[in-house]
Amino acid sequence: MGKRGTKPKGNVKIKWSSNFAYAIGLLATDGCLYNDGRHMSLTTKDIEQAKNFVKCLDLKVKIGLKSSGSAKEKKYFHIQFGDVIFYKFLESIGLTKRKSLTIGELDIPASLFFDFLRGCFDGDGCSYSYWDPRWKSSFMFYISFASGSIKFVTWLRKEIDKRLKIRGHIGVSKTRTSSYYQLKYSKYEAIQLTRCMYMNKKGLKLKRKYLKIEKSLDIVHKHKGRIFPK
Repeated sequence: MGKRGTKPKGNVKIKWSSNFAYAIGLLATDGCLYNDGRHMSLTTKDIEQAKNFVKCLDLKVKIGLKSSGSAKEKKYFHIQFGDVIFYKFLESIGLTKRKSLTIGELDIPASLFFDFLRGCFDGDGCSYSYWDPRWKSSFMFYISFASGSIKFVTWLRKEIDKRLKIRGHIGVSKTRTSSYYQLKYSKYEAIQLTRCMYMNKKGLKLKRKYLKIEKSLDIVHKHKGRIFPK
């Protein structure tokens, strides 16, 4: 009998928790699985997000810098690491190579869905608000999730509707070189969704996005019934 090969050791502890689900959300949006079946990476413009990701998975790696496209300036934070066991785990829950176009349903524990969704939001989500000049004292608030995969945003919409009974809207946005899908919630649906995403007070989050939402909700609370026109 030939010698057995060395059993691969996992660098990532695979155990579902609030932080672990949040990290999966970041990987589902800002992450990348390489074709070698071993390596993964995360790229972000926020150093806080890079540090949160490293903390969630307890990675012993350095946070590097990289450029984007043809740009020479390295202004994006980049984390790359290898772990065959974790890579296979990610594939088992639905993450794929070229995931930005192919990602669909993911196997996320129901109790941790909103921690995962908060990670998706910090990765490829946004919020915005404004006073609508068409109606007096009408403050509009929106939250959205973006993806190159219609299957992924359709699945997110289904899972959110299952829990909160809100429908949202899926639209297509185009850039000069490509198009992507946006799952958008407005008015009271957006308020209900953000409250659930941040229900876990101790859960990790990208502070700049959280503070922006908090500022919008402060205006909502101050104006209560005068926020949205009927």
